[in-house]
Amino acid sequence: MPDYGHRLRFAANIIPAAHAPAEVVALAQQAESAGLDLVTFQDHPYQPAFLDTWTLLGFVAAATSRIHLAGNVHPIPLRPPAVLAQAAATLDLLSGGRLELALGAGGFWDAITAMGGPRRPPSEAVQALEEAIQIIRASWDTRSPGPIRVDGRHYRVSGLARGPRPAHDVGIWVGAYKPRMLRLVGRVADGWLPSLPRLRHPGALAQGNAVIDDAATEAGRSPRDIHRLLNLGQWAPAELLAELALDHGISVFTLMTDDVNQIRRLATETAPAVRQLVEAERSVSSHA
Repeated sequence: MPDYGHRLRFAANIIPAAHAPAEVVALAQQAESAGLDLVTFQDHPYQPAFLDTWTLLGFVAAATSRIHLAGNVHPIPLRPPAVLAQAAATLDLLSGGRLELALGAGGFWDAITAMGGPRRPPSEAVQALEEAIQIIRASWDTRSPGPIRVDGRHYRVSGLARGPRPAHDVGIWVGAYKPRMLRLVGRVADGWLPSLPRLRHPGALAQGNAVIDDAATEAGRSPRDIHRLLNLGQWAPAELLAELALDHGISVFTLMTDDVNQIRRLATETAPAVRQLVEAERSVSSHA
């Protein structure tokens, strides 16, 4: 697959451990001071060992000044879209435009239903997520006239006032693996966010990109409109990350770690090396 030409960004995905809240926040601050672009946190509201991710994002936003923030990813069955839209816009305004929004259709259904959420089969989960994205975007679109009216199968809003508008154009990233979800990414999302350990075979990235690109083109969008992100399950050398950027268009690399030394190494050694390799290849390609 082609290099989509996006700016490379590097991130830490920090476990939101409830037993060590101060350490979680300190790691996010270390990620900022080391020079990373983004810090993310899992969002599993039904997991008592974890802090609530939305509360944590707000606290970390107040404890930092530059680094961008995101959940990784928010389960729509437990995050009603109209409320989520307002919460995301509010945090983006309060943080000076540093929030990105990553969404998932749901997956841990026993845990979701135990918390009072719905159980949805795959096709309905995809449909519900698309309805949710429609509501979120409409809520942020304060320039369009009139209230929001969406009569979906899973989510309905009737006469909802728009706003607030975020401080910047918040990206909506989607965690997706199967064809229906990948097509949704191509139609309506700003980014594709899979986790490398869940891509079961070597061709999965290329196949996923192809599905997304075809769906984007069919929807009248450019495939370049969609950023490609990747959660790394473990450390990876700069050469591999550069290959993923150039061959598969990955532009945001997120390492799951609670090790401050790995955070510093990613920011100060790996990220510059990857950028240098990619920029060199892009320069050669532009003159070819």
